[in-house]
Amino acid sequence: MKSSHTRPGDKNLKAALGVAALSISRSKGTYLASKYRRIAARRGPIKAVVAIEHTILTAVWHMLRNGAVYIDLGADYYTRLDPQNAKNKAIRQLQNLGYEVVIARVAA
Repeated sequence: MKSSHTRPGDKNLKAALGVAALSISRSKGTYLASKYRRIAARRGPIKAVVAIEHTILTAVWHMLRNGAVYIDLGADYYTRLDPQNAKNKAIRQLQNLGYEVVIARVAA
């Protein structure tokens, strides 16, 4: 199990990352916003903000080290990653609301 304790560091950097992470958490249509929502649903908003701060810091480090440009993966990244899981989750949510779900493939 990983430690949830953050190590001491630059307070100004931590503050700037916090503002950026909170801003990202309120944005729509981005990979980091969808990542925030997924983590916040499981672990809570505070830990999700810290996780997004870490993701931002890691991305910036890679961009500076390799000279790469940031490419947003998109809000639907997790759906594209595992479409079967997304379908099953949607079915479960409808069943929990009391609907009977019948899946039929559409003829193309």
